[in-house]
Amino acid sequence: MNAVPADPVLLLQRLIRFRSVNPPGEEGPCVAYVADLLRDAGIDVRLLARDQDRPNLVARIPGRGLAPPLLLHAHADVVPVEGQDWTVPPFEGRLSDGHVWGRGAIDMKGGLAMMLSALTRLRADGEDPAGDVLVAVSPDEETGSEMGARYLVDHHAELFDGVRYAIGEDGGAIFGAGGRRWHPVVVAEKRACWMRATLRGRGGHASRQGWSGTAMAALTRMLGALQTGRLPAHVTPAFERMAAELAAFSDGPLAGRMKALIHDPAAEVPYDLLPEADAVYLDSVIRNTANATIVRTSDKINMLPTEITVDIDGRILPGEWSADDYLAELRTLIGPEPEIEVLLEGRRSAQPVFGTFYDSLVSVLREKDPDGVPLPMMTPASTDARLFAGLGIACYGWLPLLTSPGSRYQDTMHAADERVPVEAVRFGADCVHRLLSTYR
Repeated sequence: MNAVPADPVLLLQRLIRFRSVNPPGEEGPCVAYVADLLRDAGIDVRLLARDQDRPNLVARIPGRGLAPPLLLHAHADVVPVEGQDWTVPPFEGRLSDGHVWGRGAIDMKGGLAMMLSALTRLRADGEDPAGDVLVAVSPDEETGSEMGARYLVDHHAELFDGVRYAIGEDGGAIFGAGGRRWHPVVVAEKRACWMRATLRGRGGHASRQGWSGTAMAALTRMLGALQTGRLPAHVTPAFERMAAELAAFSDGPLAGRMKALIHDPAAEVPYDLLPEADAVYLDSVIRNTANATIVRTSDKINMLPTEITVDIDGRILPGEWSADDYLAELRTLIGPEPEIEVLLEGRRSAQPVFGTFYDSLVSVLREKDPDGVPLPMMTPASTDARLFAGLGIACYGWLPLLTSPGSRYQDTMHAADERVPVEAVRFGADCVHRLLSTYR
């Protein structure tokens, strides 16, 4: 075998240069590049597509039959850049100031580069993993996965027979609490419940002040409730484990406040002790959430609209919550006035699995960064993991990155000047390779 391990940084730069923006998608050239890279390393590749311009890639490295197959999954699409104030070209893949800059550097071409680098290194070293290693690279994750992971799960589930564990996106953010370097291991995720609220009211000429019962007044009430209100706290198994470990490895007031969140539903998230981004994160994973994102109404400036629609991004905690349960809870916040239509309801999220594979992920992190603290976490968003979990696969968000505590590079995800530290990418590739080498 003459395979050459791919440098994860150079690989990330190359991946960023594919403009695989979704919508419209156009992931085909990026997936074709990955297919060629893997074939050159002697890895069998299949391309499967609902839309031939937006293929899925599934590759397999045969193992020694000593462990169940392991899945690595990633997506090739990225979100748009329009309307953002980039200071560098977003698809150049620039290497500057110790960072790789560009759309997808974090979400998730950086993670894909780590996986591909680890796989090609495994082949170059002539290592045969204990069990088969599968790689799935899909389109369309950013807009619902219909062309991607959902298509694979619904039409090619047999490819994943026997797979017990999977790693995928997320898990790279360094949590800044207490000045420590926490390495997230994502063990659960919330699911989407996208809704459209319709508000109706009295119309009329906008030159007349003081009309009662207008749709605009109803909109103001609903948006105010969503902005300032909170749905009730619910301690899930994932949150309880995370909060307990944060408390165990924290000093002073933070430890006590984290314990209180577990045992007292009325306890407040410690915004006064944490960076705002970390406190917002905790607030989002201890409760169901709803955020208004799109408002539509009349295009006439001099007319009071009789109807306004608002799209709402709802997120439901893992477990047995149904959409009806969630909507009933939401009504306690926004009242009976808005008409609610559910546009999309994600599949129910599995509860976390703590066991030997989770222990393996933690072990690699401790070996590679003895000063860091592995931390089980829940993501407030949803990924393709929710679909593979439907096949009975225990899925983890585990693509480690090594950065300094308090660094906010993760805040550039889906934003202008998205970037990732070079050394963080190399660290992640080393961790993935170590996992593949030691997986049993």
